[in-house]
Amino acid sequence: MTVLLRRFAAVLVACAVFAAGCTEEGSPSVAPSPSPVAPSLAPGCSATKVENGPLPEWARAGFSGDARAVHVLGVQGEIAAVLFGHPLTYDRKDGASNKILWVAREKYETGDLTIKARLEGTGEPVLREVSGGPGPSIIDLPQAGCWRVYLSWPGHTDTMDLVYAG
Repeated sequence: MTVLLRRFAAVLVACAVFAAGCTEEGSPSVAPSPSPVAPSLAPGCSATKVENGPLPEWARAGFSGDARAVHVLGVQGEIAAVLFGHPLTYDRKDGASNKILWVAREKYETGDLTIKARLEGTGEPVLREVSGGPGPSIIDLPQAGCWRVYLSWPGHTDTMDLVYAG
């Protein structure tokens, strides 16, 4: 019973703090603090947050301790794209590749990861596939810009924006 009362009290405190931080219109009265991570943004990619820091705990398999990695999380939090080829580049001339390690939050049945990418979220999709589901891949896209990426693998879907430099 004590645990339930503590949780209830914590919820009440959180609600009070949230309510105190709102104006009469219901919008926060304090401007959001700048992100501690340098984002890679292109027009249309304002929601893209490329993080360079510890991965979420569920995405750390194969990494040691609090290893830092450049990554993007899916909008729904179902998948992480660890960007070993950051910045992703449309026409790589440096000999590197656009290597992305896709890490799913939850276990899934065997199947492929299907990637449907649209430049700025519109137009004809470019299709890519990662055999065996989320895992290591090289994902090249046909031109620079902000790509809205629709991801699906057995029993799961998510989206994210990825910026490919020129």
